[in-house]
Amino acid sequence: MSKTMQAVEISKPGGPEVLTVTERPIPEPGPGEVVIRLAWAGVNRPDALQRAGMYAPPADASDLPGLEGAGEIVALGEGAEGWRTGDKVCALLPGGGYAEYVATPAAHCLPVPKGMALREAACLPETFFTVWSNVFERGGLRGGERFLVHGGSSGIGTTAIQLAKARGARVFTTAGSQEKCSACRDLGADLAINYRDEDFVEAVRAEGGAHLILDMVGGDYIPRNVKCLVDDGRLVQIAFLQGPKVELNFAQVMMRRLTITGSTLRPQSDLAKARIAEALRREVWPLLDAGRIAPVMDSEFALGDADKAHARMEDSGHIGKIVLKVDPGA
Repeated sequence: MSKTMQAVEISKPGGPEVLTVTERPIPEPGPGEVVIRLAWAGVNRPDALQRAGMYAPPADASDLPGLEGAGEIVALGEGAEGWRTGDKVCALLPGGGYAEYVATPAAHCLPVPKGMALREAACLPETFFTVWSNVFERGGLRGGERFLVHGGSSGIGTTAIQLAKARGARVFTTAGSQEKCSACRDLGADLAINYRDEDFVEAVRAEGGAHLILDMVGGDYIPRNVKCLVDDGRLVQIAFLQGPKVELNFAQVMMRRLTITGSTLRPQSDLAKARIAEALRREVWPLLDAGRIAPVMDSEFALGDADKAHARMEDSGHIGKIVLKVDPGA
């Protein structure tokens, strides 16, 4: 096997054009790690933030972008348990996914669901880890509750709609076009609000309000989200596309016993991520195996066209997930 691989690196902070094809050494597995020969890699918003110089990787992570992928395990580090070389897996990655090979903790790998191609499996980890940990563990969504997720046509949104619906919630979402709203309804959303034409606060309150909101917009959505919540409602923040700073009347939070929380996935410990993987395998993978839920696919690009994939993501026209074809023969 060659000692080098093709990869895409960030030559300097900037737009999609700074993504450059390069050659790197194939990583070696550390203790508890596996090395995966990737067939496909998912493209996510944090990749674009890292590229722009706004989301630095952890000190011990690869500087290459890419937080999820799917392929075949080709090497095991000391103490890596539960897998053998030759196993097909999808995995949450600490970074380094825009490459032919990547190292990641064995405990962050999951089996490819029954009947699912590697292309689709590569889209599972980042969004499913994020949605499960924030909507169900941190947000405590229960069957029968009303759930609002913003950006319903995004990878996070399409995942959240399906999982919340499968677990018995009533699902509301926002999206920026009638086409996107239609796609959300097809996935099970009970109410899809075109935020360009309608005030989502009025629309959600007309339905009785939301028990839980998952938001990645931030900015002036934060006080508007608070207005949408029922008493004892919860707001979970996972990103700030419109900024993290806003004026908010916290008397509402206190008087109505609201909970405002949030998290980011990448800085969490390996153990915390392993626990999420265990929960996904137990609670969510049976739904994927049975075909009750599945990733929504938007488009694919060659590894060397990662810049075009980022441009597609940032123009916000996509519905579902964007992937890079790492192995041309996949």
